[in-house]
Amino acid sequence: MIPRIDVRGAIAKKQFSSKLNFEYEADGTLLDIPFVSFSSPVEVALRYEILENDDVEITGQMRFSLKGECSRCLSAAEQSFTAEIDGLFVAGESDGETYGYRNGVIYLEEFLRDGLLVALPPRLLCGTCSAQDGENE
Repeated sequence: MIPRIDVRGAIAKKQFSSKLNFEYEADGTLLDIPFVSFSSPVEVALRYEILENDDVEITGQMRFSLKGECSRCLSAAEQSFTAEIDGLFVAGESDGETYGYRNGVIYLEEFLRDGLLVALPPRLLCGTCSAQDGENE
């Protein structure tokens, strides 16, 4: 389950920064690689800081693993990935550069989906194929 950040509650408690660690099941439809799926939940470690103007800066890391058939030779393949993610949340609507939040609550689903989409590789390779020069595909 993806947690929410209660900005109003954190401000009331004078807790202007904190950490979140959680796992969630990624949506398999995000994958464009044939015969590949997520082999484990996505692990997320985030740190957020509430700024003076109530904007919230979130930084962190996500880890995930993919399994399936090698995109080059069709052998069994499994690979783990780590990605750095960051975003700025502002009260109100998103403007394309930042994420928006309403009623003092940040919902992280869109932020995590975007981070995962950027981190996904274009293909999954087995150990043999990933050791080869990838220039001549």
